[in-house]
Amino acid sequence: MNKSKKTEFTKINRKYKEPVIQQNRLGEIEYLTFPLLSETGLVNHLFTTRMGGVSKDIYTSMNLSYSRGDDKGAVDENYKRITAVFHSSPNQIVCSDQTHTTNVRLVTGNDCGKGVTKQKDYTDIDGLITDEPGIILATFYADCVPLFFIDTEHKAIGLSHSGWRGTISRMGACTLQAMKDAFGTKPEAVKAAIGPSICQDCYEVSEDVAVQFKELFANCSKEILIPGKEKGKYQLNLWEANRRILIQEGILPENLSVTDICTCCNPHYLFSHRASNGKRGNLAAMMELRKS
Repeated sequence: MNKSKKTEFTKINRKYKEPVIQQNRLGEIEYLTFPLLSETGLVNHLFTTRMGGVSKDIYTSMNLSYSRGDDKGAVDENYKRITAVFHSSPNQIVCSDQTHTTNVRLVTGNDCGKGVTKQKDYTDIDGLITDEPGIILATFYADCVPLFFIDTEHKAIGLSHSGWRGTISRMGACTLQAMKDAFGTKPEAVKAAIGPSICQDCYEVSEDVAVQFKELFANCSKEILIPGKEKGKYQLNLWEANRRILIQEGILPENLSVTDICTCCNPHYLFSHRASNGKRGNLAAMMELRKS
């Protein structure tokens, strides 16, 4: 993937002293990558930021959503710019159709372009998997959790969207099961990452949501939930919840990277639904298998 020599990046707030995610730049585009995934040599991947696009106002500037009211021509140009990082084009992208399900679609070359240059012929898809090189999987975010998976043995990949509903339904486990069914994936051969999303400090939920997490994580709910500022409110740690799900499924701790960047803490850099009161564009997680 392209990286320019310029090393001055936008300043962001991180949750840990040791950076987990790497900032990268191509021209005016800034994007984020996980060294753990890059080091496999099998994929090109990124998580977008707001930097380097052409959208304006609440969508400034790298908005990748056609459905939130932005100008279509601007979004088209944003896709052209971000796929240049892959030395590719929007024709190679396959988009999710996110409705907070645990449905995972096996993607082939016939799907290329769907969601950008072609109409999607599927609905209710929050996860995408493939073992075909050159296909750019794309899922979308503005606080929810992106999950990246690389099967290093069978050379297959997955991307999944996991908000609180997806996390309760164990979207990470569902994605691994789909990869096992399609490719024979074994969790111990998977490198995975939990991408930029809302942190526990910023994510307050009501008691009806908290009860569901207490039931799912009965033995460790104190690591997932802490009391909020108001009675009946809780601060939810989606990062830790998803980490525990993936570890329970057999992913080795050393093969899992957990984000150190919160979307809500960095609204100038990343779209956040909570920080903007819903007035925003969409970020994207993207990943492709490299061609031999």
